[in-house]
This record gives sequence, structure tokens and C-alpha cells, in this order.
Amino acid sequence: MTVLVTGATGFTGGHLASTLARRGHRVRALVRPRSRTRFEQSPLPALGVECVEGDLADRASLERATMGVSVVYHIAATYREAGQPDEAYRRVNVEGTLSLLEAARTAGVQRVVHCSTGGVHGHIAQPPATEDAPFNPGDIYQDSKLEAELAARRYADQTGLDVVVARPIGIYGPGDTRFLKMFRGLARGRFPMLGPCTAFYHLTYIDDLVDGFIRCGEVPAACGRTYILAGPRYTTLNDLVTLVAHEVGRRPPRVHLPVWPFFMAGALCELVCVPLGIEPPLYRRRVDFFTKSRAFDTTRARTELGFAPAVDLEEGIHRTADWYRQEHLL
Repeated sequence: MTVLVTGATGFTGGHLASTLARRGHRVRALVRPRSRTRFEQSPLPALGVECVEGDLADRASLERATMGVSVVYHIAATYREAGQPDEAYRRVNVEGTLSLLEAARTAGVQRVVHCSTGGVHGHIAQPPATEDAPFNPGDIYQDSKLEAELAARRYADQTGLDVVVARPIGIYGPGDTRFLKMFRGLARGRFPMLGPCTAFYHLTYIDDLVDGFIRCGEVPAACGRTYILAGPRYTTLNDLVTLVAHEVGRRPPRVHLPVWPFFMAGALCELVCVPLGIEPPLYRRRVDFFTKSRAFDTTRARTELGFAPAVDLEEGIHRTADWYRQEHLL
């Protein structure tokens, strides 16, 4: 069938589009004009992925992109960026999502898979969390993603459009650099441990996540449902750091520093840097990495979708470190 992937020039969307093309689907990618070069330099054109230039703010381009499409995988979003006003998150993540849903409904799309985030739950006080856990977003990005998810669900209820919401958890794998600082810091013996590091952390290997997205798009029972997509298990941050340290040939850090000075420093950095559009050297959310638990229950996805993440943490960390080495990042 013909499918549309938004955000296909990004890490997650690119892997999803590639996998769908390899499985024999006709894949379109909604690509902003400024990202056209990135698309052309990616593996997607060689796999037959069609580039449709457009933008979530351009309704006409969304109508062109969704014409003749059976399933839309909406992965695109604006992520955390220094100096970006709150309205920019809502304009892309909320208003852009609603514009895409309207275009999809008009075009007769059968299903839209909307990518939300497990971050809508924030700190998990009573782990593991299911899809029904309380919402507790911790920043403007997570606020906007929750607003978009709820707006998409209301739109589906009002119009009858089949919208499936996916909440991915801790995405990682070859090609992604969000965890590079941890790998590199541990490899160089300069990774600070703040607090006891007993909070839980949950990671999802990219191949498993893509499989979950495709199941959200294709399994009939998923109609109108919401799913947490997470890896086989969660672990404490101490244990995660130990696994990465062993992978890069180092002993895990033994010294744990107090949290509060770094939290205060992060707040000060944000106060000074963000209004100037400068990327702060330290954020409060980076400190949250050491203190807030993220642990999830994937029973619903396993039962209803047949979702069975296959890449365990040790193997995923090994593959990721290998890629970093191949790219001379470690």
C-alpha cells in the first residue's frame, strides 16, 4: 500500500521509511524544502522513497502528500531548541498535527499513526507505568506533545478518523547521537554521576520501535488505541552506566556528586542563555536524567499488537557503540 512518513529525514522517521520500503510498500516522505538535500543524501531515494516537498504549516502540501495514501505515520515534530519560543512548539506539534489530520481525512486515509512520547507521563512515581498512568509533562516540548496527542484523539472522536497514538520510550541505536555524550564521557573517564542514580531508565532499540510503529499502522485491533512502545526491560541508571562503561572498556564511575548544585547551575544557565538564543552548557532536564524514573509496562502492545522487542539492552548498547566507533565518534 501507499504510506506517508513525516519526519523521514530524522533518525526515527528515516528508519521507519526505510523499513517500510524494504517491506514492499510505496513510501512517500514529506520533506521540507530546506531538508531536501539531506533527503537526497540519505539511503531513501535508492530504496524508491518518493520525496514530496511540503511543511506541516502548508495545508496545500499536506493535501498533495496524503492523496492516495492508506496509512500516515506522523513522526515529525519540533524538538528542544535553545531560544525557540513556546508558540513554535505548539505551531508545529499541535497545529501542524491537526492540519495533517484534516488533510488525511479529506484524502480518505484509512489510519494515522501519531507519534507522541512517553515523556507525557514525566517522572514515573509508581513504576512501571501503563498507558493509563497520570500525565505529568516536564517541559514545553512534552507539554506540546501531550496537547497534540489529546487534540488528535478529540479530532478522531469527532470525525471518525482512525488515529492510533504511539508513545515511544528512550529511542537509541546506530545513527542516533543523543546518547553519545554518555558513551564518550565514560570512554574518557569524565562522566559525572549525580545523586544515587537509582532511578529507572528504559531504552528502546530503533529496530524494535520501527516494528512497533508498523504494527500500529497495520494491525486491525489497534483502531483508535494508544500504545507504549518500549524495549524488553528497564534498569537503574547505575546499571545502565555500568553496561556502557564495560562496552567502552572502562570501569564505571565510583564517585557520586550531589544533585542540587548542578540543578541550580542548570537553572542559571537557562536563565542567561535561553533568552539570547544560546545553547546552555547545562539544562535542568539533563540533571533530571539522573533523578527521574522512566519505567514502562508494554503489556497492551504485546497483547494487542504482537509487539515483541527483540534487541536486549546489552546487544543494543554494543551495536550503538560499534557505530560510534565506525564513525570515529568514540
